[in-house]
Amino acid sequence: MKKIEVIIRSDKLEDLKDALTKAKIRGMTVSQVLGHGNQKGYAESFRGQKITPTLLAKLKIEIITQDDNVERLVDIIIDAVYTGEVGDGKIFIFPIDDVIRIRTRERGKDAL
Repeated sequence: MKKIEVIIRSDKLEDLKDALTKAKIRGMTVSQVLGHGNQKGYAESFRGQKITPTLLAKLKIEIITQDDNVERLVDIIIDAVYTGEVGDGKIFIFPIDDVIRIRTRERGKDAL
């Protein structure tokens, strides 16, 4: 099993949810996060002073999937959130040792 962690623009969440639903992929966790990479932020003026924030609001999406589904899921994510602009986000893939559904004590893929 793998955990796919995706950092995306906030305005792309509905596009991603629609794409995942269409692909019959269920189950994800969404968190609001702050950060920056190549996209440094944007300039604002406050009382005549130029202010450049160092952190931008993004969303972190976490999905657990079977190993053989990772590449398909990565393609779906990229197709759904791609704009071609700096700040489109990142995808991280981590190994998962086990998953346990607390209510039933099911483990592994049965717990997904």
